[in-house]
Amino acid sequence: MATDTPLLNQISTPDDLRKLKRSDLPRLAEELRAEVIDAVSVTGGHLGAGLGVVELTTALHYVFDTPKDKLIWDVGHQCYPHKILTGRRDRIRTLRQKDGLSGFTKRSESEYDPFGAAHAATSISAALGMAVARDLKEEDNRIVAVIGDGSMSAGMAYEAMNNAGDRGKQLTVILNDNDMSIAPPVGAMSAYLARAASSDKYHGFRNLAKQLAKNLPNRFYKGAAKMEEYTRGMVTGGTLFEELGFYYVGPIDGHNLDHLVPVLENVRELKDGPVLVHVVTQKGKGYAPAETASDKYHGVSKFDVVSGKQHKSKTNAPSYTSVFADQLVKEGVRDERIVGITAAMPAGTGLDKFMEAFPHRTFDVGIAEQHAVTFAAGLAAEGMVPFCAIYSTFLQRGYDSVVHDVALQGLPVRFALDRAGLVGADGATHAGAFDTAYLGCLPGIVLMAAGDEAELVHMTHTAALYDELPIAFRFPRGEGLGVDMPDTPKFLEIGKGRILREGTSVALLSYGTRLGETLKAADMLSARGLSTTVADARFAKPLDEDLIRRLATNHEVLITVEEGSVGGFGAFVLHFLSRDGLLDNGMKVRTLTLPDIYQDHGTPAEMYGEAELMAEHIANAAAQLFGVAVASADSRA
Repeated sequence: MATDTPLLNQISTPDDLRKLKRSDLPRLAEELRAEVIDAVSVTGGHLGAGLGVVELTTALHYVFDTPKDKLIWDVGHQCYPHKILTGRRDRIRTLRQKDGLSGFTKRSESEYDPFGAAHAATSISAALGMAVARDLKEEDNRIVAVIGDGSMSAGMAYEAMNNAGDRGKQLTVILNDNDMSIAPPVGAMSAYLARAASSDKYHGFRNLAKQLAKNLPNRFYKGAAKMEEYTRGMVTGGTLFEELGFYYVGPIDGHNLDHLVPVLENVRELKDGPVLVHVVTQKGKGYAPAETASDKYHGVSKFDVVSGKQHKSKTNAPSYTSVFADQLVKEGVRDERIVGITAAMPAGTGLDKFMEAFPHRTFDVGIAEQHAVTFAAGLAAEGMVPFCAIYSTFLQRGYDSVVHDVALQGLPVRFALDRAGLVGADGATHAGAFDTAYLGCLPGIVLMAAGDEAELVHMTHTAALYDELPIAFRFPRGEGLGVDMPDTPKFLEIGKGRILREGTSVALLSYGTRLGETLKAADMLSARGLSTTVADARFAKPLDEDLIRRLATNHEVLITVEEGSVGGFGAFVLHFLSRDGLLDNGMKVRTLTLPDIYQDHGTPAEMYGEAELMAEHIANAAAQLFGVAVASADSRA
């Protein structure tokens, strides 16, 4: 191959990659890293994690016969190099854009994505399932799971490893240790040991020694096995993984292809038992702005490649996350019993501000939402005031704890649910669509949704003071509506909404931050002579039954509006109307929710347009019941 032609230009699939000489791989990795940096500078997205696995991605596709061999990326936000090498380079600058590539692995996108993932610690469980399927079908391909970037703090990973170790069949787990939490920097000696320990000769010798040792008295056999295991563990680390039934190899330098490729080739040839390869990498590797940033450029907006400066959009209003964070700090000053809990997302949830103000009252439990919820329950049981700040989509992972440990016992845990509703470029995996439905079915829980940023101040304050039942309040990603902020927060009467505008024909009942669009819809309806009432429900549970009864009795049409799934707030309202006999008077009711699909990524405006939750859609839903049209459904006013 001509040396002046970029190697990356010659790679359409991993089959092309495997035709290269091993000596060409470092150069290819440099080109691949530059391509990732350039692409993400255009689209924004997750950068640091992908830069950290450039060499590892190259080595894995070079050694393993993908897609016959299954390569599963945990979380998936580090998969941009993988996408470039697997036939998607021509679309890499469509990352996270409408109708473009997903920012995570996605089965429908490529045969090289055998399992979709955007939540942590699913890879080993999925890989074990694939390995069992392979064995039942009597096939001979390899199954490889890559896990790291904090995912090893999640209990599910150890549940899967325990199951895999007990089963004892071929499975390879790559532990991408990119925060140095397990092992110190590695060098030539550890690389040599890793190559030796992963070799078929060593593995064969080890198995032979075990067979011979079985002829010894039982106490000597067990002692010899433990001596071999712990001696190797002291030199290389990994005793924990050996106890779980994995053969441990490492640690090795994840940026040195001369170390990576031979070890992976050795591991590929091992026929029996699960293997864990411990690879040490540097998040943000090879891009100075990322290497020096505190978050290693984990998630970035569009940026200038030379300077690394991100192009942040100018905002006219504070973000909902910052409003919650600032008010929680104020509540923390007022009440020293308040504690903050996050599951590895202090900055994303705004709890980093509370952590800075009250470091001894803030707890980051790692990617362990189930534990976070029960931990909060324990704090509440002892009279503390725990705020469990978790994205709506991630609280799904702790649902059993919410039911069994919080709601069933009536413990006053406060759940701050960020990223409620649609989340734009992160797409379906991160959409906060379901919390109203999955929490609202639980007895003895209070549910609130902020209509604007001022309401979020009041709801944070209300949650801090309310100590009778568990209480959850939801708010979206992004900035507020630009309303005037209150000088003093107020305690909201539990289960009571508010009327913002009085009318006689149409009642629009909003739950959450579609309130701004609902007010615009009321203007559209009024312009067509349809007198419109706008109410902010504030609470989905308990419902303001007096308010709903009043709206149903005094209006011809009632429209509920929410940025949540079918089965949420609108369903609760319909259930009440039916039970109370309010549907018998001929009133017309419509519920506007997110569509009953998993919406693909796009801008928030595009996604809410597709969901038909913009002002013109709300207005038309009401106007059509009167036989008139208000606005084009294609407009994006």
